[in-house]
Amino acid sequence: MRKLLLSSFSIGFLSLAASAQPQCTPDPQYADSVYGAWPDTVTNFPAAQANVYYEAVLNFKAPAEVTADLDPSGQFVGSPIQSYSVSDVVGLPAEYLYSCSNTNCSFTGGTQGCATVYGTTATLGTYGVEIFIDVTVLVTLFPGLPPTPVTQSTSFQGYKIIVSNNTGTIDENGASLLSAYPNPSKDNVSINGLQTLISASEISLSNVEGKILAKRNVGDNVENFDMSDLNAGIYFVNITHANGFESIKIIKE
Repeated sequence: MRKLLLSSFSIGFLSLAASAQPQCTPDPQYADSVYGAWPDTVTNFPAAQANVYYEAVLNFKAPAEVTADLDPSGQFVGSPIQSYSVSDVVGLPAEYLYSCSNTNCSFTGGTQGCATVYGTTATLGTYGVEIFIDVTVLVTLFPGLPPTPVTQSTSFQGYKIIVSNNTGTIDENGASLLSAYPNPSKDNVSINGLQTLISASEISLSNVEGKILAKRNVGDNVENFDMSDLNAGIYFVNITHANGFESIKIIKE
């Protein structure tokens, strides 16, 4: 249940206890949505500039109860979602912080919220953000007895923040020379230009939910991934290097 229940809406629920935080207001255009996060990991956070104040708002909503697409097994469909909250957020640019639309970044099921990422950093690079979520579901374990709160935890990868200089480049690390071919792809995709990155160490393929499908150490300037057995859709090739993290969007036909 852990991944099935949480992965579809465990995006962008952010937390911070600090003073002088920017206060966001949930966007009413998402009020009628059942659940989701806006922007999603395909649109992603807007780009940031070094030494320039940055502020971006993420809207999110969890359903009031477990739906069939969140739990295809059907075991927990209809169980109320009592609350959801963020336990940790890692991978942010230096000196970037988060604040939620309430004081403790905890929300009841079916309610909408928002969070703001903000700050100023001088450190260039591409930062992969991992968000850790706790969701409490009221589960009826035995007929006739009151439902039992069951809390499950998961983490979500897929968001990134790119901090560039004023010209919009990623730095002299050569990240802009990375390319994927063919893209879109039906079977094999080649990632070129890896040796232009400073100390490129690891490369992986993930889906839009952040699940790692393949991972290996970087050896050559070109790495290939076989996508022939994957469903059509959007995927990401992620490269870890000395200056941070770079991601390329791949479309599988």
